[in-house]
Amino acid sequence: MNNKKKIVYTLLLSAGFLLFRVHTIAQSLSLSLPDAVSLAIKNNRSLKVSALDIDKAGEDIRIARSLALPAASLGGQYLHYFTLPAFFGFGENGGGDKVPYSRMGGRDQFAATLSVAYPIYNPLARPALKEAQLNQHVRRTTQKFNEVDVAAAVKQIYLGMLVINERLQLQYESLQRNEKALQDARSLLAQGRGLRVDTLRAYTSVKNLQPDILKLNYALQVGKQQLVTLIGIDSVQDVQLTDSLALAKDEQIPVAEVVYEEAKTQRPDLQILAINQQISDQLVLQAKAQRLPVVSLVGQYQVQSQAKGANFFDAYWPSASFAGAQVVLPLFTGYKNRARISQAKINKDQSVVRLTDAQQKLKTEVAQVIANLNETFERMKTQVQVKETAKLSYDIIQYRYSKGVASRLELTDAELALTTAQLNYLEAVFEYLSARIELDRTRGRN
Repeated sequence: MNNKKKIVYTLLLSAGFLLFRVHTIAQSLSLSLPDAVSLAIKNNRSLKVSALDIDKAGEDIRIARSLALPAASLGGQYLHYFTLPAFFGFGENGGGDKVPYSRMGGRDQFAATLSVAYPIYNPLARPALKEAQLNQHVRRTTQKFNEVDVAAAVKQIYLGMLVINERLQLQYESLQRNEKALQDARSLLAQGRGLRVDTLRAYTSVKNLQPDILKLNYALQVGKQQLVTLIGIDSVQDVQLTDSLALAKDEQIPVAEVVYEEAKTQRPDLQILAINQQISDQLVLQAKAQRLPVVSLVGQYQVQSQAKGANFFDAYWPSASFAGAQVVLPLFTGYKNRARISQAKINKDQSVVRLTDAQQKLKTEVAQVIANLNETFERMKTQVQVKETAKLSYDIIQYRYSKGVASRLELTDAELALTTAQLNYLEAVFEYLSARIELDRTRGRN
């Protein structure tokens, strides 16, 4: 009976483990770098927030258009007089120099009014609409700018995870070599052909590698979490990177002048500064429009009644209506309009200075990016030669060691030099590809 229970328990445990594995695989998402960038632009939460700013700017356009559209209002008023209002000039209570008055009407009064106004000339309407449209353009351009930053961040994290994977692979290979060296040292020590210090040195090398591997594994987990957050998917979903850390063949480093001219026309932040100048022009026009008259067609229809005891059903409901034109001309506003015009002109001057300053800083940024590309590219080529030399040296010393010509210390030094050369090459590749990502961001590309 106990054996049967053990068999059933084992089957249930195996089935549960299998279901867990299936669920884990189902939750895993394979991602290439272009897919990761595409998902981030589509699902990134910060980009969704900035996209809502575009919608808000669209509502500002509707508000600006209302300045040239008719407006209608319906109002009602009910009043109860505890003492009827006085009307002078009526009655017989006058005497001497006193003007007679009389109280008349109902204590309960009601009036309903329908008013319509149509601005046939509003100098504020056109510049306000143009400003709202330019602000929406700024929001769209800001969205592109944010997309460029998000794409660069995704590429950087994706690249960092690829580098961590490569470093893990190198560390595992180094660990295998050092574990093999530890086994050999222990075997030789047991045979009386080796020194105890060689065994201790090999043991220390193995133990030194283990914390590095643990640290890289944790860094890989953090990188995956950062990537998942950026691309806007469920944080419990695992991702598997499908791309590899590879360089495109015959990559050319562009000329700084070409990059600068492209960035000057493509960079969203520079486009925003240029649009801000146009917005300042519209603000100047709006400030000047505050001095001009507003001409409107107006009309009104009103019904009113008075009753005793709020008995409006038996009361009269006389009506009155009119239509006409209205002109409103501001004569003096306490120099407010003059100050607004000056502020708008100052804003325009600031926009011009900001754009000029940004273009000058762009030249420095482009020069720095191109210099980083050249430096990392040359360092990468050098590290390729160093890595190949270190691998050749390790193979030679390993062969000599197998023949009993080289010592264990020489083999350990050669293994350390090989691992260091491989890691340095990997770091050079990472910095070169990072410089490529920064080049795309500088150009304004996703």
